[in-house]
Amino acid sequence: MVILKVSHWKGIVRFGKKGKLAPRYVGPFKVLERIGKVAYRLELPQELSNVHPTFHVSNLKKYLADENLHIPLDEVRIDESMHFIKKPVKIVDGEVKKLKNKRIPIVLVKWDSNRGPELTWEREDQMKTKYPQLFNSNS
Repeated sequence: MVILKVSHWKGIVRFGKKGKLAPRYVGPFKVLERIGKVAYRLELPQELSNVHPTFHVSNLKKYLADENLHIPLDEVRIDESMHFIKKPVKIVDGEVKKLKNKRIPIVLVKWDSNRGPELTWEREDQMKTKYPQLFNSNS
């Protein structure tokens, strides 16, 4: 059994945005066979059917029962473009970010996450267009 390293910089498999809260590994997956000296074919679930099942050893890590290294696959909800599906719970705080000649309103958003409370700063205008119900309930 191995866990698969999530590669943010390649842009091929993207399980979320870059940052501290993005997962490093997903899995565990069963190794089906060894391909050559440095590659392995994994048994992937149906949700990852558009991902090629053969991976280089640099993208794999031996599965250890440490919950901090990975998130279970049943908790991973992804859309067609391989991004996490997360829902905001509420707006916690807001402030105005001051740049040279600009003032950008930002809000602190609490997200629904199985790994515990997750808070991120987001632009207010983008959150209003995507999730207007959060602002209707606050005002």
